[in-house]
Amino acid sequence: NQLGINCNSQSVINIQSNSNADESSDMTFEVEQDAGGKGGKAPASVWGLWTGKKEFVISQLKVILILAFAVFGDRWEPSYPRNDNHNMTLFWIGHAVLLVCAIATWTRVPPRNGSNRVVLLSRPQTEEWKGWMQFAFIMYHYYRAWSAYNWIRVFVSSYVWMTGFGNFLYFDKKKDFSIERMVSMIIRINYFPILLSICTGVSLDLYYVVPLHTVGFFVTLVTCWVSIKLETMAGLSYWKSRIAAVMLCLLAHVLFYETKAVDVLLFFSKEIHFRFQADKYSAWIGIVCGMLMGKASEYMAWAYGSVDRPLVQWAQRFLGVGLILTWYKGFGYLDDKYAYNPVHPYVFIIPLLGWLMVRNSSKYLTECHSTFLEFLGRNTLETYVLQFHLFMNHSVQHIPIIIPGSGADGSNLLRLLNMMLCGSVFVAIAVQARKITVSTQTTVVEVVELMLKKVRGQPLVEMAEEDPDEEMKPMVIDTSVPEPKTIS
Repeated sequence: NQLGINCNSQSVINIQSNSNADESSDMTFEVEQDAGGKGGKAPASVWGLWTGKKEFVISQLKVILILAFAVFGDRWEPSYPRNDNHNMTLFWIGHAVLLVCAIATWTRVPPRNGSNRVVLLSRPQTEEWKGWMQFAFIMYHYYRAWSAYNWIRVFVSSYVWMTGFGNFLYFDKKKDFSIERMVSMIIRINYFPILLSICTGVSLDLYYVVPLHTVGFFVTLVTCWVSIKLETMAGLSYWKSRIAAVMLCLLAHVLFYETKAVDVLLFFSKEIHFRFQADKYSAWIGIVCGMLMGKASEYMAWAYGSVDRPLVQWAQRFLGVGLILTWYKGFGYLDDKYAYNPVHPYVFIIPLLGWLMVRNSSKYLTECHSTFLEFLGRNTLETYVLQFHLFMNHSVQHIPIIIPGSGADGSNLLRLLNMMLCGSVFVAIAVQARKITVSTQTTVVEVVELMLKKVRGQPLVEMAEEDPDEEMKPMVIDTSVPEPKTIS
C-alpha cells in the first residue's frame, strides 16, 4: 500500500508499508522537499544538516580573542627574568595553600543505591590527581624549583601513563577504532596548542606533552586493535590475545628506543628526541596496568568491598609508602638530573604505584575527592600551554609584573599577590580555552560523521526510534497496519 499525504505546499510525506498477515510490518517515512513547487527532490547536504556550524563559527571567533590575549600577555612589560624568581619558600607556601583548598573541598560521593562496589581511579579521583600534579608542575616552572626536578619528571610520566591506561580501558571495552574517534582526539589534544604556537611564534617543542599524548594515543589504539583481531580472527582467548598484543608493542618499543632508530627523532629536534626517550615506556606501562585493571578491582572488592579488612588496608598503605621511599632512596634523591634521566623511564612506575596504593587504600578514600583539585585537573591541557604566555611570558623566560613593587627585589607578600593575580587571570582564560576546544571538537566530529556517511552512501538523516508513536502525534493517520518500527 502507498499513501500520499499533502501536508503543505512545501513537502510531501510518503508512507510506505509492506504488511503480511503472518509477519509484523515495517513502515518507512521519507520527506521530499518540493523544490519551488516543481516536485523536485532536494538532496540533503552535509552543510544543511550540520547543526553545529553556528556553534563552530562562534567558537573560532572566541579562540581568536583568546589567542590575541595570549600574544598580548606573552609580550607584557614590565617583567623580569624567570631565573631571578627562584624562591622555594613561596613554592612551598603555594602548596600549603593548595592543601588547605583540597581539604576544604573534600567531598564524598558514595555509590548509588548503597552499593558495596569499589571503584579504582574514578573520573573525579583521576582529575584530582591530574590537578595537584599540574599545580606542582606549574609552580616548579614559576619558582624555578630545581630541587623538585625528579618529582616533576615522575608527574609528567604519570600523565603519559594515563594516556595508555585510560585509552586501553576505552578501546578494550568499546572497540571503537573509528575515524571519528581519532579526529576527536586529535582536535582535543592538538587544536589549541598548534594555534597558540603559530600565533606566539614559539616552537611546539615547548608543548612537548602534546606530541607525547598524541603518539601514546595511537600506540594504544594500534595495540588494542591488534588484540581484538587476534581474539576475533585468530581465535585466541581474551588474555592470550591481550598479552600477545602488549608484547608485540613492547618489541616495537625496544627495537625503536633501544637502537639507533631513535635518532630519527632528531629530525624534529633535540628536545623531542630527549622528551620521547624520557617517557619511552610510559604509555606502554599504562597499557599493561589497564590490562590488569580488572584484577586490581577484584582485589579491592575483596579487601574492602562487602567485608572490611583493616589489616589488609594498612598493609597496602605501608607497602605504598615503602615503594615511594624506595624510589626516593634509590633515585629520587639524586641532585644531578643528568644522572637521574637515564634511569627514569624504568623506575617512575615505582612511586606511581605507591601513590595509587595509598590513595585507594580504603573504600572511603575511593569515594572521596577534592572538587577544587578536580576542577584544576579538568583543565590541565589548557593550563599547561597557556602558563608559558600568561602566567609567565616572553616564551616562559620572564615573570610578568602586574602589581607595582612585585619584581625580583620585591617583598614576598607582593610577589605572592602578583602570582595569585596572574594565576587567576591565567586559569580563567584556560577554562574558556577548554570550553572552546571541546565545542570545536564536538562540532567538527559531527560534520566528519556526516561526511563519512555521505561517502559510504549511508542516509544522512537518522531519526530516533525510541518512541515511534511520539513521532506520529503531529498527524493522525487511521490505517489498518501496525505503527511503524523504523523511521528514516
